[in-house]
Amino acid sequence: MAEHVTEPFSVRVTVRGYETDALGHLNQSVYLQYAEHARWCVLQEAGVGQSELLSKGVGPVVLETTIRYQRELRAGEEVDVTCAFEWGAGKTFRVVQTIRKADGTVSADIASVGGLLDLRERRLVADPQGYFRALAGRPELFGL
Repeated sequence: MAEHVTEPFSVRVTVRGYETDALGHLNQSVYLQYAEHARWCVLQEAGVGQSELLSKGVGPVVLETTIRYQRELRAGEEVDVTCAFEWGAGKTFRVVQTIRKADGTVSADIASVGGLLDLRERRLVADPQGYFRALAGRPELFGL
């Protein structure tokens, strides 16, 4: 039986000086990069690397992203970036993420709508849950 995951997957990132803007806080576009990094990390941890996806002729795509900025980040701060999947019945799924400072303060909440693209047909696959469940050594990391 699969292990039940109660806490979302999380990866630690240190804010680098070159990622900050003229105001001295993390550039808004870098929040998206941190979110993307966490999504690839959870895929890898679950045993679904980029090469495994490509060998099956599919790849994850982001269709929509919303960011709610709450507290600024500065160079040298460490943050944890979470990643939790929410599945529905269709071709898309949601990925809910939080960027949290080491002291627990939420810096940003990120919500994305994603899908799994058939790279040959250039269309979303009908059952992304099924693909992830079949490929993952640890499907519980996807909430499956």
